Amino acid sequence: MERNVSSPLNLTSLPTLLPLNTTADINATAKPFSVFDGCERLVEGIHFDLTIQCINVVVGIPANLLVIAILIQNRKNPTTSDLFLGCLAFMDSYFGAMTPLHFLNLYYWHSKEVWSALKFSYGVKDTSGPLFLCCICLDRFVAVLFPIMFGQFKPIKYRLSLSVLVLCLTFAYSAAKVVGGLPNFEKVFTYEILAAFVWMMLCNVCILWALKKSRGAGKDEMHPMKKKAFKMVLSLLYIIVFNYLPPVALFPFEDHYSPDVFRCYVQPVGFAFLNISSTTQPLVYLSRLEKLPFLSDTCVKKCCNCVSAENKTPPAQNPSA
Repeated sequence: MERNVSSPLNLTSLPTLLPLNTTADINATAKPFSVFDGCERLVEGIHFDLTIQCINVVVGIPANLLVIAILIQNRKNPTTSDLFLGCLAFMDSYFGAMTPLHFLNLYYWHSKEVWSALKFSYGVKDTSGPLFLCCICLDRFVAVLFPIMFGQFKPIKYRLSLSVLVLCLTFAYSAAKVVGGLPNFEKVFTYEILAAFVWMMLCNVCILWALKKSRGAGKDEMHPMKKKAFKMVLSLLYIIVFNYLPPVALFPFEDHYSPDVFRCYVQPVGFAFLNISSTTQPLVYLSRLEKLPFLSDTCVKKCCNCVSAENKTPPAQNPSA
């Protein structure tokens, strides 16, 4: 990953293992190359981030592809958020697929063109994830709190237009990251993640409050459809807090850290929580499904029986007479 570093990098040098999610000030001043670029003695944060990206390759890519396959199978009876979910799963799959290229380019290829492609992929991750989650939260927010307006905006053309807008913003941000050299460009991500976090928290808290309030007098049970929406929003809230709270809490206070600590510890760890969303988001979606359409009932029953057998305590045997 790329970072805003104080020491200049050689344009023709091998990329570093430091986080690509931020923008570096690069010029043509030559310097001895180091894989860790000033973090040779502070490598724990970098290793943590790379480990997380390996999890995305092993778990995240198959999970996202399964989500895409399920959405395609259900295209005749889609939900209003399926388009946003599909775009999010595709972008996360693309981001995970770039991780092996990152390792190959670090140790074998040393290609400037591949390095630019990697920076573009991190720009896609920085922007597409928060913005598409904001779209999903907006969709649920309008559906629960303004159902009449939701019915008016239910045609897919509105969601398609919003998805195109998000993709345009994503590609513009990624292209600017590849070009580099823009003053204070790294602040764009900080402002974006702060605004997205506040918006998603506000939407989800309002939705949960509205669903809880709508039970009705004397009713202990929530309507099944409202209960399903409640669980969906609650799962989104878990993702938002786990994946987006660490960078939101850490990055705005850059001036309070020493340059080495922020560059080698704070940024890699903060972006690691953001990057693992490529795995947590599809897994949360799959966990909400009553049945996975590509698994047979026999397979599901076997898995359930194995789990239940492990959880059961064997009955005590009566002593023989």
